[in-house]
Amino acid sequence: MFRVSRFVNEILHPTPPSAPREPLSPRRDPPGPVVIWNLVRRCNLACMHCYSISADVDFPGELDTAAVFSVMDDLRAFGVPALILSGGEPLLRRDLFEIAERAKAMGFYTALSTNGTLIDAAMAARIRRTGFGYVGISLDGLAQTHDRFRRMAGAFAKSFEALRLLRDLEVKVGVRFTLTRDNAGDFEPLLDLVERERIPRFYFSHLNYAGRGNVNRKRDAELATARAAMDVLFARCWDQARHGLERDYVTGNNDADGVYFLHWARRHVPGLDETHLRAKLAEWGGNSSGVNVANIDNLGNVHPDTMWWDCTLGNVRSRPFSAIWTDTRHPVMAGLKARPRAIKGRCGRCAHFDICGGNTRVRAMKVSGDPWAEDPACYLDDEEIAA
Repeated sequence: MFRVSRFVNEILHPTPPSAPREPLSPRRDPPGPVVIWNLVRRCNLACMHCYSISADVDFPGELDTAAVFSVMDDLRAFGVPALILSGGEPLLRRDLFEIAERAKAMGFYTALSTNGTLIDAAMAARIRRTGFGYVGISLDGLAQTHDRFRRMAGAFAKSFEALRLLRDLEVKVGVRFTLTRDNAGDFEPLLDLVERERIPRFYFSHLNYAGRGNVNRKRDAELATARAAMDVLFARCWDQARHGLERDYVTGNNDADGVYFLHWARRHVPGLDETHLRAKLAEWGGNSSGVNVANIDNLGNVHPDTMWWDCTLGNVRSRPFSAIWTDTRHPVMAGLKARPRAIKGRCGRCAHFDICGGNTRVRAMKVSGDPWAEDPACYLDDEEIAA
């Protein structure tokens, strides 16, 4: 995840090194990863780019409440700072709020990832009472596009009403948008709508090749479209931050965004302290699959990240998450935890590898069969990765 707003503010209001005359520190990892937990696979929608290939049926073998609580105990002892409760559609899980309330009581930062269609006034009030730190709702464009992607007439209206209800209850909410060739034309109008409606966060996701997203990868936006979208997002974030407007812009699933931001800032920011910005970007370090982000699916399988369900590291029914996550006998985990990672091709030659970290490994694996190949969705040209 690349926090655009954070680095825009780093240009406008640079943070000092940790001690006088000391260089900025290298990337530091928290004791445990953020865990995206697909508590349930059932969903009331059948979205075109669903990474879990969910459906409106019950899936057998899912962890029950007691098993979830046991895993939570291990996660907390291991130092996991945050749980993102996801699905399927997590609101279809009967014990969701019981799980969330316990997570909050244990000290986890607790977020909810939902399609929003099941949130009415009563549900919004319950979400607020539970104290979620953040609720993310996906929109694939404006109404016509979104309903087509979600395969449900009226889905956009329901989801946007959920955003408004939660916003008015002062729950921090955000829109998630995944760019494809088929919805690129809705990107800027959706940004405009988010601004008019005072939604405090916008998460831009590049298409990752997983689940139905893998089936549809031939419809991924061309690299030029991705660059153009980043130009729009960076410029909008920069303009708003300069005028004191607070909105959190974030991108995900393409860590080349951090390198491209450096090039964008070179072109658009007079008097840029490039040394400081580049050091801060390297401190971020790019892709964190298998290190700072983890996934547990509905059956208890542990994956290096939420898009990599065909790489299973173990199962929390038979082995604690903490033991699975620290075991580098698995070749994927050994490679992900290596510093630096041994990535081939353009990624291995990139002068900004310390910023990007080699980008998304699941995408490389899906295209080439090799998780250590170059990421085919890097949209920087050869001159940009060389300087």
